[in-house]
Amino acid sequence: MIVRPDLKALAPAERAAFIYASAKSEMTSRLWRAALGSGDRDGEGQAGASTLASAGGFDLDSLIDALSAGLPEAAGRARGPQQLLPENFAAPVPQPVAGPVPDRAPGRADSGTADADGRRSAAAPSGLGPNARHAAAIDSAAARTGLPAPALAAIIDAEAAKKRDGSWNTHSRNPRSSAAGLGQFLAGTWEGEAERPGTWLNRAAHERGWLDEGGRVVAAARSDLLALRYDARAAIEATADYARRNLDRLQAAGVRIGDGMAEIARAAYLGHHLGAGDAVRFLSMGGLPAARAEKLLVAQIGGGAAAARIAEAGQATAAHRDWLLGFVDRHIDPARFAG
Repeated sequence: MIVRPDLKALAPAERAAFIYASAKSEMTSRLWRAALGSGDRDGEGQAGASTLASAGGFDLDSLIDALSAGLPEAAGRARGPQQLLPENFAAPVPQPVAGPVPDRAPGRADSGTADADGRRSAAAPSGLGPNARHAAAIDSAAARTGLPAPALAAIIDAEAAKKRDGSWNTHSRNPRSSAAGLGQFLAGTWEGEAERPGTWLNRAAHERGWLDEGGRVVAAARSDLLALRYDARAAIEATADYARRNLDRLQAAGVRIGDGMAEIARAAYLGHHLGAGDAVRFLSMGGLPAARAEKLLVAQIGGGAAAARIAEAGQATAAHRDWLLGFVDRHIDPARFAG
């Protein structure tokens, strides 16, 4: 069972802040998808999922209903795009996933054994500091999917917003898109992973009756499914499944990744950030087409900064490539989490 916040039980300021941030995020998510010219149902377009954080969990229609019921004027006051809700604000708080859960994906390795491609999962990640409580979940998800555990930890560390003590904020939310949770999954990408046979999330959705006979998400279950992004284990398992899928798609497209842990982590992150299709184009063509590159760069760093970078580089493709590779160099370092 997923527990969602009782708006009536919240203090007026918290209630207003929560509703405003969630409504803004949902609306800007729709505008974001329209601007890029494609949805995210197929797992593409994760470039909109950065670690700018807020909190949320309701869809826009229910939020509008709540607003019309008479919330304080503070609901209309803008919060900075990177400002978090109060640290002690605990909504929404999903309970840990209950009941049977998938232990492994078909054809993948148990802990400490080679997968179908001969790769081995590294030992449980170290160097997690205040995030050590997630070590067992990361190790389990990595072993199930055949990923190096430190690589998986590095992806999550790059995506999740941080609290003051450096711990990952399980309620990370991007106010400029629908990205949420430790893996910063867009709503459509998360639904796609729930519908994709063989994933941890697909099994969990089946067990909860969230999928119809055709394997599609039931409309009435969408809110509960999306709230599951705030469950740490679910987010970690889904990140591992998505990374495995993207790496497999990159290799199937002829992209040479390499066997080193850093190479695997960086390729997996590019797949997570861009979606497999754009990641293939990025790695095989030296960057994305100019129009696409400019849109993604603006979405990440804003119009003014993007224009300056494009002017300096001489073209949008080079500007976006330089920015993204710089981000990867600074943030994707699995050696930090290796024994």
